[in-house]
Amino acid sequence: MSNPLKLSVPEGVPYIDVEREFDFPVEAVFEAHRDPAMIANWLGPRGMKAEIDHYDFRTGGSYRYTHVSPDGERYDFSGVFHTVRDNEFAIQTFEFLGYPDVVSIEFLTFEDLGGGRCKLVGHSVYPSQEARDGMAQSGMEGGMTEGYERLDELLASLPSRA
Repeated sequence: MSNPLKLSVPEGVPYIDVEREFDFPVEAVFEAHRDPAMIANWLGPRGMKAEIDHYDFRTGGSYRYTHVSPDGERYDFSGVFHTVRDNEFAIQTFEFLGYPDVVSIEFLTFEDLGGGRCKLVGHSVYPSQEARDGMAQSGMEGGMTEGYERLDELLASLPSRA
């Protein structure tokens, strides 16, 4: 399970694109994005603990969670799920409450690659170039890489792995 994160931060436009392949079926990766208990076990960088206030991954649902660092620093996030289509697609907002009023909209596509593999494609649009640049420089790439490695480890540990 050494699928690299592909992160694209194009010059002069307020968006970031990501791609990551998984050696698991699309249904398993989608469920790991839906189930709050699973989210708490993989979302974010290693060393951070995720505390889920609520996480309702469905059209019209919302979420709020906190990452807690080993030294007790707290980082709060929230958003709304605008559209969720099982095993296919989700549109959500994302806000880091440390920078309130800077809300991005994220499009996630879950692609079945066959053979029990899938690809997650994300497109995040920010309200300004400055907001996008701040996100790109925040450690996002490292945090996402570690989070998806943790997701691989979680899915590999499940007895129902296909």
